[in-house]
Amino acid sequence: MARPKLTVYLDIISPFAYMAFYVTKNSPIFKQCDVNYVPIFLGGLMQKCNNRPPIEINNKGAYIFHQRERWATRFSIPFAPTSPEPFPQLTLQVQRTLCAIMLTQPASTLDACFAALYHAFWVDLVSPINKPENFLPVLARALGDGEKGSKLAREMFERGNSAEAKKALAGNTEQAFQEGAFGLPWFVATDAEGRKEGFWGFDHLGQVVDHLGLERVGGGYRA
Repeated sequence: MARPKLTVYLDIISPFAYMAFYVTKNSPIFKQCDVNYVPIFLGGLMQKCNNRPPIEINNKGAYIFHQRERWATRFSIPFAPTSPEPFPQLTLQVQRTLCAIMLTQPASTLDACFAALYHAFWVDLVSPINKPENFLPVLARALGDGEKGSKLAREMFERGNSAEAKKALAGNTEQAFQEGAFGLPWFVATDAEGRKEGFWGFDHLGQVVDHLGLERVGGGYRA
């Protein structure tokens, strides 16, 4: 029987996508399945869905900020006490660079770069995260020691400006849309018998665990 598989669509701009990444990457529960992280452009997805950012909806922005605090506390997810400024902000360049990494480096390297960028943006408040002078030093530390990391980060940035990387980001975003996504995080979970379901939102992580048939190591994750 095949191992369960989980695809998680991500953009650095989304705090709830960060939480989804942090938990699926660090929780022992998700060691029971294969997890694949896919960079998309959330702004493009929202346009495809004719959707509006939550902070543009009266009362919803304040609510989700407190909801984020509650979930972060419950799962011990690191966050700065405030959001990065300005917020929201463009992430197109950094997401294209992540696609360049996805195309040329091992999956573990992409994971490390996601982790470094999320921590820089949501914990250290490095902003605007889309500026190369801000995100390249973060990537350099994730990609290697000293000059090796700096050189590879610059190569990935340059490749991120290529038609190939731009096409990859557009393709990933379209793929998420075709899978049913209308916001982030979006999960596509395939259980051991090949049954596939889509789930939206960090607060549905318990349903993801149930669908995948994962043992709830340490409890928690109610659907």
